[in-house]
Amino acid sequence: MGHNAFQWLSERLAAPQWQYWALQLSGWGGYTLLIFVGSFFWVENHWLHSGYIAVATSSGVMLSECMRRCFQRLWNKPDAARLFGTLGVVILAALVWAAIKFGGSLWLYGKERDEHPAVLAIYWFSYSFLIMMTWAALYYGIKYYQTSQTQQEKALRAESMAHQAKLKMLRYQLNPHFLFNTLNAISTLILDKQGRTANDMVSRLSQFLRYSLDNDPMLKVTLAKEVEALMLYLDIEKVRFADRLGVSLDLEGESPRALVPSLLLQPLVENAIKYGISQCEWGGEITIKARVFAGELLLEVSDNGPGMPEDKLAALGSGYGVGIRNTCERLRALYGEEQKVRFRNRDGGGLAVHIRIPYETGRTG
Repeated sequence: MGHNAFQWLSERLAAPQWQYWALQLSGWGGYTLLIFVGSFFWVENHWLHSGYIAVATSSGVMLSECMRRCFQRLWNKPDAARLFGTLGVVILAALVWAAIKFGGSLWLYGKERDEHPAVLAIYWFSYSFLIMMTWAALYYGIKYYQTSQTQQEKALRAESMAHQAKLKMLRYQLNPHFLFNTLNAISTLILDKQGRTANDMVSRLSQFLRYSLDNDPMLKVTLAKEVEALMLYLDIEKVRFADRLGVSLDLEGESPRALVPSLLLQPLVENAIKYGISQCEWGGEITIKARVFAGELLLEVSDNGPGMPEDKLAALGSGYGVGIRNTCERLRALYGEEQKVRFRNRDGGGLAVHIRIPYETGRTG
């Protein structure tokens, strides 16, 4: 029962209107308690004085509610209009409340007080103005805070949407780039009158594109699933290269369970084929290694081709090669400073790409 009541109250307090009334009644309730305790020891007729406090508090609640409605109308006005309008509303509410409290004070204690009525009137107006101005300051303070929070949430949502759009753009840029190269290869096969081979290549291409388009680029996949997708791509390339293209996989320990961005390896392997395997008369081999070390996934994609000149090697990942550049940008967008991509020429010949990203497991695409 208690849990259900607490849950009901929590759900209600999630609404702005309920939050307002909770603060409104709590504030005026605290004011009532403070006035009652402060006057308890010098008041003779407690019942009569309690009625006076109840009238003063209830009129304060109604006046502050009227102030709130006026402030809502003033909220979208220019700053000067809002400032002077608010001041006018507060003065009017203070005058009404002071009249109520002054009248009650004269009725209860007027015959026992020596102060001039004008002095009492000024006192009650000053007191009422201070209370109402404090209420207005709290109202605007909370209103500005809520507006600031709303604007911040909107900015965060906009930033998140822009971030997602950028990642999707980078992911989908890979497909046309790869598609262009593959269609060129199919066209060459057709011109060479290798119809059966071209048909096989089209069939494998459709399987790879189906996988590519069916997977949400915002969701990561396990390295094992990423390798499966990569093999679809390599099946296409093997139609072109036949025995000239060899592939070696070395996935150690927990690395197959690691989450990686979908289609992370394909542009790296495509680059290895383009600048490594295709440059060698007898072909070559692409090696893919992965291991987990110190909370990070370490990936290496290498070939045994001729390697690259140092000037082109330095430009990889920044301005040279669409697929490689997009891969580096995706990693920076996803992991920030927690990722690292390095390119180097192997001592025995060929190019190696080293990737370091945080080791993650969990939900997959």
